[in-house]
Amino acid sequence: MNDPANLELGLIGLGTMGMSLLLNMADHGHAVAGYHRDAARLQRIRAAALPNLHGFDELAGFVRALRRPRVVMLLVPAGAAVDAVIAELLPLLEAGDFIVDAGNSFHRDTTRRAHELESWGISFVGMGVSGGESGARHGPSMMPGGGAHAWERLRPVLESVAARADGEPCVAPMGKGAAGHYVKMVHNGIEYALMQMLAECYDLMRRRLGMTNAEMAAEFARWNDGRLQGFLVAITVTVLGTPDPLGAGELIDAVSDQARAKGTGKWTSQEAMDLGVPVPAIDAAVSARELSALRAERLQLAALYPGLPAVRADRAAALAGLEQAYFAAAWIAYAQGFAQIGAASREYGFGTELATVARVWRAGCIIRAAILEPIHAAFAANPALANLLLAAAVAAALAPAVAGLRATVIDGVSCGVPLPALSAALAYFDGMRSARLPANLLQAQRDHFGAHTYERLDRDGSFHSEWGRE
Repeated sequence: MNDPANLELGLIGLGTMGMSLLLNMADHGHAVAGYHRDAARLQRIRAAALPNLHGFDELAGFVRALRRPRVVMLLVPAGAAVDAVIAELLPLLEAGDFIVDAGNSFHRDTTRRAHELESWGISFVGMGVSGGESGARHGPSMMPGGGAHAWERLRPVLESVAARADGEPCVAPMGKGAAGHYVKMVHNGIEYALMQMLAECYDLMRRRLGMTNAEMAAEFARWNDGRLQGFLVAITVTVLGTPDPLGAGELIDAVSDQARAKGTGKWTSQEAMDLGVPVPAIDAAVSARELSALRAERLQLAALYPGLPAVRADRAAALAGLEQAYFAAAWIAYAQGFAQIGAASREYGFGTELATVARVWRAGCIIRAAILEPIHAAFAANPALANLLLAAAVAAALAPAVAGLRATVIDGVSCGVPLPALSAALAYFDGMRSARLPANLLQAQRDHFGAHTYERLDRDGSFHSEWGRE
């Protein structure tokens, strides 16, 4: 039996994710401890009957059991709960110890906490964890920040429990400071976009093509066997085929059409705006969830504004275009997310390597997909790549699929099926490939009404004109 006074790591927060991750660590031979005041939570530790897994309901004893320098990992709700736990821990820790926040904390909070703990000599690490309950239990994707010093202390445990892709652990340092939580935030923003795009494809199949749940499940299964293989596509197949335990038919038809959110998607959009980085597919996905919550208003408007007449499209042609649409839009969503991470790394001095981010996302995480292999290759070949869509290999894959995205968006508009994320992805692509945009008119209008000045194409400097006056 391991010496309970020499445990490698302690974890606070024995919810679904925390307990699963703790069991994963113990399974891989690490001597670890879990802390919770609730005896029922600790019973799960006792039930596991693992000699290297220890449970504590007293915080001081929990801390004393950890090997110096101590590592305490937190998996508690973001916000005030994190600060409250840190306040309890501080009197029990000493200089050289580590606190690892493995929840979905806002990166600015992580930066603040790291600065506050510096005076105590304690290293604070923000670490993104993706994969849900199953990932935490059997191999998550993890994104720690905090720099090289923290990584070397955490590496043995994290690499052993992480998911693997091509034999490589899906964990690596994301960079300095709050890089880990920033990367996880954008991961969740991309997740919002991909989920909304799949929902829009489902909506077109259902409303436009009149497909049954079984037919849609079969189509998504076909996608998952090819270039669109990915976790989110796979679970869509499962969701569409799950029977309703409380009624007839499939469960999906009884689920409310009001989607919830925990805030990370909104953070991604807000932070992108602060950086001046366009992420319209993510923005649209966030807004779509907010719109879904307005169910009472939607029901009233549905009665006031009847839908367009149902006209069935050629199913085979429509499905071929729809597969292309999701493929193209997924490329664009990832491109927006990686552009934001790159801009944030430059702005905040994270030193994040985009190839490393793509490598870590290849397995274990919610947005894992076949598309991440060529994304990793693109950034490995050119670490300074300003936008993923500029890579020649990406252009070769994306360009033929854009026609399907365009046709699908047109089809959605023609039949009144909203496609906000797919439409936003197409608009971003068309904007980015436009050598000249109409922003010259915007500049002129701003100067006309507010004397805000404008720039010219043919000479340097700022200019103001008396518009319409000779």
